[in-house]
Amino acid sequence: MKLKKISSTLLLLTFVFCENTKNEKFMLKAIDFKSEIDGKSTDLYLLKNKQIEVYITNYGGRIVSLITPDKKGKMGDVVLGFKSLADYQKAITPYHGCLIGRYSNRIAKGKFELEGKVYDLPINNNENHLHGGPDGFHNKVWDVVSADESSIVMTCFSKDGEMGYPGNLEVSVTYSINDKNELNMAYTATTDKATPVNLTNHAFFNLGGEAKGTINDHLLMLKATHFTPVDEGLIPLGEIRSVEGTPFDFRKAKTIGRDLNQEESNIQLSRGGGYDHNFVLKKDNYGSMSLAARVIDPKSGRQLDILTEEPGVQFYGGNFMNGSDVGKYGIPFEYRGSFALETQHYPDSPNKPNFPNTILEVGEVYKTQTTYKFSVVE
Repeated sequence: MKLKKISSTLLLLTFVFCENTKNEKFMLKAIDFKSEIDGKSTDLYLLKNKQIEVYITNYGGRIVSLITPDKKGKMGDVVLGFKSLADYQKAITPYHGCLIGRYSNRIAKGKFELEGKVYDLPINNNENHLHGGPDGFHNKVWDVVSADESSIVMTCFSKDGEMGYPGNLEVSVTYSINDKNELNMAYTATTDKATPVNLTNHAFFNLGGEAKGTINDHLLMLKATHFTPVDEGLIPLGEIRSVEGTPFDFRKAKTIGRDLNQEESNIQLSRGGGYDHNFVLKKDNYGSMSLAARVIDPKSGRQLDILTEEPGVQFYGGNFMNGSDVGKYGIPFEYRGSFALETQHYPDSPNKPNFPNTILEVGEVYKTQTTYKFSVVE
């Protein structure tokens, strides 16, 4: 398959058709994503159809920009990102739009036991291990196997002992779009030693547009009857708790901010600084593709449906954003100005025998997929 990338030799400027606050069209410069890291080349790639455009860099397998229309047909960029590779490398929050691995979310104290051996992982989130460690997949240059306007296939090799994990792990991720305005992410992995694997994408969304104000007025529905409460370090207690009668009940759509006034009185909201919790998805069949979440921005009319084969989704309400990072439109990323919905197995599963298994065995193939579907409502 012929590689289709945004080459700075052939195309000096790649237009992202999204107006910023000055009513000027912002331009992503492909040359700002061309570099070499650890002997591997980085670049910028474009997936597009008549309705959506998705800009992806193989540095961390990141979604840099996602352009989709509102109810009036006006195009807007709904994924937070940066204008250059250098900006991604110096970002305070390092996970914007990236692929996460080997293990998304937290592992308590950076330790787990497998086959009688205790493994030590680097600590990078208070006293815990987060998102595969400081040199996780978000900091890797992924190898682009093939790319065209509808899909890009990238691979990543994680050697035995990398970030403390056992086994040589080979990972492949395919981003693809279709005429239903869906962006699908298909993940596969194999290993030569048993190892924990839990992969996801970490896009930060604002359906009103990047840095276009609060997301607390977005309507959120989560197809989850339970969630996993956490301790002070945001590690699950091991309990599967009902959302009934709590601020975590999103079974019927409500604004994200509706119950945040309970932050002081609700210990779980207090520990997360708001929402930063794993929700247990209600599924008819384990591992089946089904709706996990629906988000609607009433102002723009944009709707995002997230479908996944995963058993859980981490809902994060942008609680730790503080304006330190400045996005591609020159506007700071502010507190609760974006949300993430990370489809996943549960946090700290290697230390929680009652949680769904995350250990990939030799001879098995890790396989999962998640879809972002975009539409508009009046």
